[in-house]
Amino acid sequence: MNNPNFVSTAPWFKHRWPWFLMAGPGIVVVAGFITLALAIKSADGLVADDFYKQGKAINKTITRDARATELGLVAQIDLTATGKIALNFTGTQPDTERLRLKLHHPTRAGFDREILLARGSDGHYAAAMQSINTNRWAVTLEDELKTWRLTGAWRAGDQTVKLTSSR
Repeated sequence: MNNPNFVSTAPWFKHRWPWFLMAGPGIVVVAGFITLALAIKSADGLVADDFYKQGKAINKTITRDARATELGLVAQIDLTATGKIALNFTGTQPDTERLRLKLHHPTRAGFDREILLARGSDGHYAAAMQSINTNRWAVTLEDELKTWRLTGAWRAGDQTVKLTSSR
């Protein structure tokens, strides 16, 4: 080993230094493929392609909120342990057979859910709901014709959500 003319006859892949030098770029290549897979798999929910149309739709939303206030609509959603949604109105009861409940994820539109609530024989609205594992949701309740709407916020773990017009 102390001989300066000593040349190793082992192939390059049996030495540790080439592997050590290739490890850094190899890790970067693997991380690049993981990043690419995540970018393809998940949607970019914060960017709106039709922001101008969404801005024009704000006036319609304000009108729907005002209509809910005129009707005196206030709703309460009770979530049971069996995963059932029970909807009760305090004050005025709307005259429709089905209502639409929308759960909006704060940042990822791909996680949004829409649940149709049907009126039962007792006059209350109910539907089954799958479990949700996100901490916070924006909740919107509207009739089928979209003439009024109620909004609220739901945090995971809450058993009751109160919906009012945002006006």
